[in-house]
Amino acid sequence: MDKGFWDGRRVFITGHTGFKGTWLTLWLQKLGAKLFGYALAPPTVPNMYTLVNCPVESSVQGDVRDLDALTSALSDCKPEIVIHLAAQPLVRESYNDPVGTYATNVMGVVNLFEAIRKVGGVKAVLNVTSDKCYENREWVWGYRENEPMGGWDPYSSSKGCSELVTSAYRRSYFDAASYDDHGCAIATARAGNVVGGGDWAIDRLVPDALSSLSENRQFQIRSPSAIRPWQHVLEPLCGYMILVEKLYIDGQKYSGAWNFGPNLFEARSVEWVASKICELWGVDGEWVLDNGPQLHEANYLKLDSSKSNQELGWCPKWSTEQALSRVVSWHKAWLSKDDMYKYSLSEIDFYCDLGG
Repeated sequence: MDKGFWDGRRVFITGHTGFKGTWLTLWLQKLGAKLFGYALAPPTVPNMYTLVNCPVESSVQGDVRDLDALTSALSDCKPEIVIHLAAQPLVRESYNDPVGTYATNVMGVVNLFEAIRKVGGVKAVLNVTSDKCYENREWVWGYRENEPMGGWDPYSSSKGCSELVTSAYRRSYFDAASYDDHGCAIATARAGNVVGGGDWAIDRLVPDALSSLSENRQFQIRSPSAIRPWQHVLEPLCGYMILVEKLYIDGQKYSGAWNFGPNLFEARSVEWVASKICELWGVDGEWVLDNGPQLHEANYLKLDSSKSNQELGWCPKWSTEQALSRVVSWHKAWLSKDDMYKYSLSEIDFYCDLGG
């Protein structure tokens, strides 16, 4: 990453009040970017955004389903770079509200590109989707960027649709052949199961575990044998920033889809992660199996990040165990009432000092 690249850049971030969005905002603010956020109110109490109170140039509370409001916010800040994180991010919530999930995750992307077309002047756009955008065939090897889109549940399907929408807009309005005319490069990023301090999302393994352990309660897990590509939140965020730099400088070469997942051998089972969190917390056997009716979720999922490794020079720095250790330490620091703004910035410094 060229740390000097971001100094003074005008960056529009949707979903900046979310868990991943707050970490990205912290990092870019540290690098000197001029940040403009557009998002709903933070989704949980407590939440990372309120906790760290990260300063931005402007923060507009708005819904990506509102085209006029989104266009107005984009027009006001005149960004060079747009990073789209706003989403309905939960598989199980998508079963409860499929209409809202598709409206946000699909039409929200349509609205974003329509706003970009109307406002103009944007040089690089990154749409962050999900590893679940692929048609999951329960393969033991990782999915590559050219695999078919799909999705069993509404969430996964909506992320596959988001990828297809992005591809259609790129081909129709921001194609490489006319790049000199429009000057806008577009990419998508597919990360693994992201974990990190400051995540209190409901119905997710690591937040559920930490909340329960902090209250001396057992927590339940579903699908203990399911394999996922777990990774610390700073890993894909680093990849996103490297990719955006490349898009800005040489967009024709770097437009398209990119995977940012852990090393293939680091994909771990739900049971392994649950047990490791207990071990790192300092307790034994604090989880139990949820024997209730279960909705369908993929059993086996890995990402092949060879393209990002080779063409962007990006690679993960932390093992799954190291990632979980950082998360547990962050949560315990929060329980101890540490200054989490300073603590989180120190986490970013520590990550960057590892050699990138």
